Amino acid sequence: MGLNRFFGPLESKIMEILWEGSEMSIRDVQQRLEIEKAINFNTVSTVMNRLVKKEILKKRVQGRTSLFKPIKKKEQFLEEQSRKITENIMDEFGELIINHILESLEDIDQSILYTLEQRIIELKSH
Repeated sequence: MGLNRFFGPLESKIMEILWEGSEMSIRDVQQRLEIEKAINFNTVSTVMNRLVKKEILKKRVQGRTSLFKPIKKKEQFLEEQSRKITENIMDEFGELIINHILESLEDIDQSILYTLEQRIIELKSH
């Protein structure tokens, strides 16, 4: 699912483009999207301005051009969103989700298991 867990398909593509580079205009983003398939300028504009309202993008006007850039880096955004998802799942399913996570650890890399073990020890000592 990737970014589609947090965004619609077009929003995801726009965010990927903006996370790759610097500030971009709607036209710049539209041209990048059109490499894949034709897309209307107004559609791109609507989606990008919606992302501004959602406080995902920052908009700056330079002359007659609006420039957009993400408010947060991709890693920061994913960290915050995955934390929210985890907290919501824990609130809703508690012990059940812990059991499922533990079951999924059977084929996990030993270094991840070690990190988990250290974190549990830390939490127990508080």
